[in-house]
Amino acid sequence: MLCSVFTASVASAATTLESVKEKGHLQCGVTTGLPGFSQPDDKGNWTGIDVDTCRAVAAAVFGDPKAVQFTPLTAKERFTALQSGEIDMLSRNTTWTLTRDASLGLNFAGVNYYDGQGFLVKKDLGVDEASQLSGATICIQAGTTTELNLADYFRAKGMDFKPLVFDTSEQTVQGFASGRCDVLTSDRSQLAALRSKLAEPDSAKILPETISKEPLGPVVRQGDDQWFNIVKWVLSVQINAEELGVSSSNVDDMLKSDNPNIQRLLGTDGDMGAKLGLPDDFGYAIVKGVGNYGEMYNRNVGPDTPLGLDRGLNALWTEGGIMYAPPVR
Repeated sequence: MLCSVFTASVASAATTLESVKEKGHLQCGVTTGLPGFSQPDDKGNWTGIDVDTCRAVAAAVFGDPKAVQFTPLTAKERFTALQSGEIDMLSRNTTWTLTRDASLGLNFAGVNYYDGQGFLVKKDLGVDEASQLSGATICIQAGTTTELNLADYFRAKGMDFKPLVFDTSEQTVQGFASGRCDVLTSDRSQLAALRSKLAEPDSAKILPETISKEPLGPVVRQGDDQWFNIVKWVLSVQINAEELGVSSSNVDDMLKSDNPNIQRLLGTDGDMGAKLGLPDDFGYAIVKGVGNYGEMYNRNVGPDTPLGLDRGLNALWTEGGIMYAPPVR
C-alpha cells in the first residue's frame, strides 16, 4: 500500500517547467546586491548579467523576459533555497565545483562568466603582489569557495593570514572600507564590483595574481532533465547567437536569413523548441528580449560600465576567449 501511494505521488509531481507555467513566472535566486551581476535599484528594478540569465529563461518559457521574480540570497542561503524548491533556478555568481555538483543534489547548467579569485588592497598599503600579504588580515564572505582557495594558497606559499569572515558581500566591503582588514579576497569580477561601492574606488587596486578557477553559472535541481536542458540551452542560444552575428537589434531581419544555423536558432526551421518542451521560436524570444551573450556582457560588466571588465576569457572562442557553446542542431 505504501509503495503504491509513493508511486502515485511521484507520478503526480509536477515538473519544474509545469510548476513555472502554473505560477505564471520564473522564481530566480540572485545575490542580495552585486553591481554588474544582480543589483536592485531604489525602485526594486534588478539588473546584472545573472539577472539577464534569469530573464532569458523567462523569455524562452513565456516569450516575456519580464515574467520573472527575484529572490535575493546570501551565499549561505543559496543552495538550501534551490534544494527546498523556494526558487526554480539559481543565478548568483556561483562557482561550479565537483563537490557542489555531486553532493548537493544540484546541476550546473553552464558558465555565464569565467572568473578567478584575486585580492583587493588599499593602494596606501604599499603592496604590489600577493607574495607580500603574509600576516595580513583578510576579509572573506562565508559560504564561498574563496575560503578554501585562500587557505590552500597561503599554505602552499608558506604564509600566514588572519581571516575575517562576513555573511554578505556588503558586510565584507564595509569591513574592508572601515579598515578592519588589510585585504578583501573574492572572484576578480566581484572585487571590481565591490571596489565600485567604495567612497573612493581609486584608493584601492586589484593585485595581478589569480589564484583559482571560478567558472560561474546558473544552477538547477537534479532529477528534472527537461528543466536542466532548458536552462543549459538558453545560455547556449545566447552564445551561439553572438557567434552567428544575431543580436536584439537585427533579430527581426535575421528571421529572413537563409543560413540554416540561424534558421534553427530562431525557429524558422526545425523543431528545436519542441525537443525541449518550448515554442520553436524560443531562441528568437531570448535574443529579442534579452540579447545575445555579448550584449548581456557589455551592458552589465563590459568596458563601458562602472566595472570596466574586458572580455578576456569570456570572449568567444573565435576571438581568443573560451566562451563556446554546442550547436543548435
